Amino acid sequence: MSDQPRKIKRVCVYCGSNAGSRPEYVQAAQAMGAALARRGMELVYGGGRVGLMGTIADAVLAEKGMVIGVIPEALMTKEVGHRGLPDLRVVGSMHERKALMVELSDAFIAMPGGFGTMEEFCEVLTWAQLGLHRKPHGLLNVAGFYDSLLAFFDHAVRERFIRQAHRSLVVAETDAERLLDLMVALEPPNLDKWIDLGKT
Repeated sequence: MSDQPRKIKRVCVYCGSNAGSRPEYVQAAQAMGAALARRGMELVYGGGRVGLMGTIADAVLAEKGMVIGVIPEALMTKEVGHRGLPDLRVVGSMHERKALMVELSDAFIAMPGGFGTMEEFCEVLTWAQLGLHRKPHGLLNVAGFYDSLLAFFDHAVRERFIRQAHRSLVVAETDAERLLDLMVALEPPNLDKWIDLGKT
């Protein structure tokens, strides 16, 4: 932990383009959006108007917060883009979308979602493991949604595929405000990815 709180201006949130099966997921997206806006943190997200994506964006906007959406042109033409955003950036591909979202953001959060949520969060987490950035990562573990993923991370540490120091790159909480508090306080380790080659 650092003695000085981390300055987080923009938070990238990865989450589902569906609402999921539980009302808690929508409630959590609303709570996260409101928490970001109250703290003066801007939301960076995938630019959709549907599912949890639309819910969190609308929650930020309802609190007069700032939202930046980044969406590929192919999805925009399918009319899933959120046209009510103050800043909607239409890019040419998924690769451009992900790169721009990372460039714009100071921290990354995954809420409940599917393959896309996992792929995007794990990619940016891998970049931190490789030392390409030192931005914090958090999981909003709503209704135990990420219990199995967190157990997998711990299993991978025990099996020596992830170093314990890199496991600490990810914090998890069940409450939006507490998760943001953790991420502001977090000082990610500045370590080399590679395990001692003599022990592999």
